[in-house]
Amino acid sequence: MRAKGHKVTVLWRLGLTKPSDPSAPEVRYRALLDALSAEGLDVTGLAFAEEEADATREALSSNDAVLVWVDPIAAGRDRSILDRVLRDVASQGVLVHAHPDTILKMGTKDVLYDTRSLGWGLDTDRYGDLASLKERFPRRLELGLARVLKQHRGNGGQGVFKVQLVQPAASGAESRTALVRVQHAAPRDGTTEEVSLGVFLDRMAPYFSGPGHLIDQPFATRVSEGMVRAYLVKDHVVGFARQYADHGDPGHEAVPPERVFGIPAPKTMLEASDPALSTLRRNLEDSWVDGLMALTGTAGSELPLLWDADFLFGTKDVSGNDTYALCEVNVSCVSPFPTTAPSRLAQALAQELEAR
Repeated sequence: MRAKGHKVTVLWRLGLTKPSDPSAPEVRYRALLDALSAEGLDVTGLAFAEEEADATREALSSNDAVLVWVDPIAAGRDRSILDRVLRDVASQGVLVHAHPDTILKMGTKDVLYDTRSLGWGLDTDRYGDLASLKERFPRRLELGLARVLKQHRGNGGQGVFKVQLVQPAASGAESRTALVRVQHAAPRDGTTEEVSLGVFLDRMAPYFSGPGHLIDQPFATRVSEGMVRAYLVKDHVVGFARQYADHGDPGHEAVPPERVFGIPAPKTMLEASDPALSTLRRNLEDSWVDGLMALTGTAGSELPLLWDADFLFGTKDVSGNDTYALCEVNVSCVSPFPTTAPSRLAQALAQELEAR
């Protein structure tokens, strides 16, 4: 289905790269822009900067659809101003993918707590304020297993911490005197630090500012085997990516298996039909996406045109087959993506615009 005449803008954050740089959005999203054009859409690329918010709002208001590729956090800036712009243009009838409200439903770490009852879920907790964290988190650590704290909205491992009890508090002493080993996911270099639990908990205070809060999951012990990213257009898997923990970052030694936490960024793309991942695909398309929608209150029309779900390997089942634990859902800025994704996305958008 070709949707001639519909005006579409692909929006990304203004960066410092030149348009000819391989990492520049103009290059990175060229296949997407070409696929949208091939569907007969009138496509424009636009870079967003907070200083030009009013001009961006005006430019987007004349569109039929806006497709957004902007990370939750980048260069010290968040999406608060951009999301207000997107809500404004959506209220005028412009189709926004992904809409900020959809991101809040399924594209933040809250999805790990909201969908913990699905087959991909773990023993997950949510701390709405610092007092709740200080009350409940020490009791979880006392069970002896490492836990992972994640800020509710972020990317690239920012605000994600592995915490493990090293030495319990002395008998009769406050739990905050216990010694814990802390590892931040963002550096991906295996560095750890041992501090008192009280010091660590106090450091978490900034993550509760404004609407901020923390999600708490058990540490996935098979993280050294890497992770799998499933890419979806609406409710259909269009490909996978495999990320391996043992590759290490260029120019650096691989992180020892016992200290693997953040996974290096390079991805090996795999077809949606990859037989090794057939169970994961079937689970997603037959039940997990529906379960996600039901538990988060996301309607089918609200599902993003392109999104992904990251999975760590869980405990093998009785037959020795892999199980999968949800690590996060990415909606705000899915990149890179499989070569099949742009055409599938463009077709889905054309159908949606023609149906309006």
